[in-house]
Amino acid sequence: MARVRFTGPEAVTVPELGGRHIEPDEIVEVPDERFEGYVCQNSTWEAIEEPKSAPTKKTAAKAPQKTED
Repeated sequence: MARVRFTGPEAVTVPELGGRHIEPDEIVEVPDERFEGYVCQNSTWEAIEEPKSAPTKKTAAKAPQKTED
């Protein structure tokens, strides 16, 4: 689990964390695969401890290569 700090001005309830009530300046654990979803909101969350393993990025399948005979 990764850890983030809530930097917002007033307490919030986070449904994704089981409806947990989070106070300003509180550090919480979030699932590794959701870490980026929190820290991309840099006005309300900051990274404290990054995920142990980097999340894998999903890419589209490549089209098959055409070969000339």
